[in-house]
Amino acid sequence: MRNVLAESVMSVPPSGIRKFFDICATMPDVISLGIGEPDFVTPPAIRRAGMEALERGETHYTSNSGLLELREALSEHLERLYQIQYNPVTEILVTVGVSEALHLALMAILNPGDEVIVPTPCFVSYAPGVVLAGGQPVILSTTAEKGFQVSASDVEKLLTNNTKALLLGYPNNPTGAVMSREKLLEIAKLAEEHDLLVISDEIYDRLVYGVEHTCFASLPGMKERTVLLQGFSKAYAMTGWRLGYAAAPAEILAGMRKIHQYIIMSAPTTAQFAGLEALRSGEADVQRMAAEYDRRRRVVVPGLNKLGLTCPEPKGAFYAFPSIRVTGMTSDEFAESLLGEEQVAVIPGTAFGACGEGHVRISYATSLEKIEQALERMHHFMQRHG
Repeated sequence: MRNVLAESVMSVPPSGIRKFFDICATMPDVISLGIGEPDFVTPPAIRRAGMEALERGETHYTSNSGLLELREALSEHLERLYQIQYNPVTEILVTVGVSEALHLALMAILNPGDEVIVPTPCFVSYAPGVVLAGGQPVILSTTAEKGFQVSASDVEKLLTNNTKALLLGYPNNPTGAVMSREKLLEIAKLAEEHDLLVISDEIYDRLVYGVEHTCFASLPGMKERTVLLQGFSKAYAMTGWRLGYAAAPAEILAGMRKIHQYIIMSAPTTAQFAGLEALRSGEADVQRMAAEYDRRRRVVVPGLNKLGLTCPEPKGAFYAFPSIRVTGMTSDEFAESLLGEEQVAVIPGTAFGACGEGHVRISYATSLEKIEQALERMHHFMQRHG
């Protein structure tokens, strides 16, 4: 039988994260520092709102764009946080997680051969998403020495006549880096000069520590050329509800909505009612969970540095990205050996781009007790290998 799979599908690798989850599932007594989701249960009021929606019989499709009441609340939410105004009817689309929002944005703007600059290390779906949408990812490698931040000069070096967009993901998964307002302003100026679109994935915007998050679309002149991706999974501990959204200029959003109509119809109705309650009453829960992540962060980072695994201080999300070069191992070798010898799961840095070699991603979205146990196991491992 001939090869029936599309070349674009064949060209992208399977997720480097999933491999380790599958191994973990077969091993007892594993402490996972690999999974990128909150260990908290969705707060009670949000869960109740979802259940009450079901009891009321809210089991039908919503508008393709999502519940108008939810979009209105999202518009108010973004204006309150970032002083940016989005029309809830024409400029906000509720999606099945941020993953769908990203896919829609790329499909809506890319023609074959269009280039998207993708700073790495980054979330595993960015570059494959560009490929699957028919575009060409252009990789921009960041470094620990520069705080894993992107500079306008770095972007400018990669611009060609085919460059259509820049894909930013800050606060960053996997590094925990947060972009400074100054650097974002320089990138905004470059985007205007070269007529670039910016897709800004800001799913971790509420999880920052000791710094302020700058919403890219809130910068002068940037709302008109930004697709803002957001969601409920991380800040509200709602990963399984699969609820995200995009905010963008009406013309771009109309294109995204058209694709959404054909491939999804609408986001889960129950999740939308839960998300509405999250916006109404969830702020105290967001602050509580963020404070706990910060407490864990202040244990993880010194603990890793004490082991000789040099770790820049993450200022956002719930990840640390230490260097493992002192061991002489590759990222894959380190992760596999640590899992096999001490039953601690971390993710190789190469899962997030080639420049992640020499690092591993460690998630502190797990209990402090497990983190401390994992650090003790890693101490035994480093005694043998460090």
